Amino acid sequence: MPRVKRGAVRRAKRKKLLGLAKGYYANKSKLYRAAKESVDTALKYAFVGRRRKKRDFRRLWVVRINAAAREHGLTYGQFINGLKHAGVALDRKSLAELAVSNPAAFATLAKQARSSAKSAAAR
Repeated sequence: MPRVKRGAVRRAKRKKLLGLAKGYYANKSKLYRAAKESVDTALKYAFVGRRRKKRDFRRLWVVRINAAAREHGLTYGQFINGLKHAGVALDRKSLAELAVSNPAAFATLAKQARSSAKSAAAR
């Protein structure tokens, strides 16, 4: 089997990895082995975090919608169910934004949700 020296390739690979580890504390930004472990761990957490962020934001939106709905005498479930029966197709992100920035519009939606939930219960 022929001998492979890898001079430029190895240097480029290590330089790239140490660039990713720039700003890490002590040996983790200077020595290749420690930097490789730290970068691998950081990339793993970044991957998990991108999925985690979607859950966290949805939880935040639900909390905000629930708080705003309770000011109008509805629970979160009653509010969402009423909107579904009323045919309002707003997602939770926009509902949470309305609850925070435009309470008057949210009050209109709450009233609409309450009336459609009552008519759905009567059926």
